[in-house]
Amino acid sequence: MRKILLIVWFFTIFINAEHIRWMGNYDKALQKAHKEHKPLMVLLVKKECFPCNDVIRDVFMEQKYVKDVNQKFISVIVTYEGRENYPIEMYYSTSFPTLFFVSSQTETFLSEPLYGKLIDVKAIEKILKRL
Repeated sequence: MRKILLIVWFFTIFINAEHIRWMGNYDKALQKAHKEHKPLMVLLVKKECFPCNDVIRDVFMEQKYVKDVNQKFISVIVTYEGRENYPIEMYYSTSFPTLFFVSSQTETFLSEPLYGKLIDVKAIEKILKRL
């Protein structure tokens, strides 16, 4: 039953987040970012996390900056429980969701991570203006 709920949750995220071109595999996203010379936008979520769903819906859907995000970044969404899909030592957090903007070349942070309710439209707009 849990597997089915997880599949439905991911399916809902990917359908609802169709405006941002989310990738679900960190290694593949990193390879694509290297190839396209773009930084990464990494959204770390946790299973059964309602605030994570809220951020995807409220911050990454139907926003005027979605086109900029898709042009400037390779976006990847990873789950905390899927630790084999991303370097946990680099993207460790106890707050969910967490948003990281990272150089694909050096894998260093381009800005301070955003945590939970700090991930909002104004914060994203501010970061996009700086990067």
